[in-house]
Amino acid sequence: MPSKNKVSRLDQKDYWENKLEQRLGVLTEKGLEPGEISRDVNIRSIRAKIRKTNARLNAISALEKKAEEMARIKAEKEAEAKEEKAKKKKVKEEPAEMSKRQQKKKKKKEGKQKGES
Repeated sequence: MPSKNKVSRLDQKDYWENKLEQRLGVLTEKGLEPGEISRDVNIRSIRAKIRKTNARLNAISALEKKAEEMARIKAEKEAEAKEEKAKKKKVKEEPAEMSKRQQKKKKKKEGKQKGES
């Protein structure tokens, strides 16, 4: 099963780059020309593995960015929800406008309290 771990993929990339350098060194010691070296089966295979590893690293990076973006969006939504709760509490705390009947009752009640004191 292929690794989904970024560190493992970076290690694999380093491994294949070292193998490529070793193979290039061997072929240059033999005195082969650059055109012949690039057609070597092992060189082509190693470069293909490096390309695959790079593609997988790019995919892993894209997944990490997406995860960060989703976490940021989630945090923003939570912050908005908290703000809405705070606004709702403020709305509940503020007394609504009293109707004329309620105002009369309140005035009458205050008058009785003043009279008793």
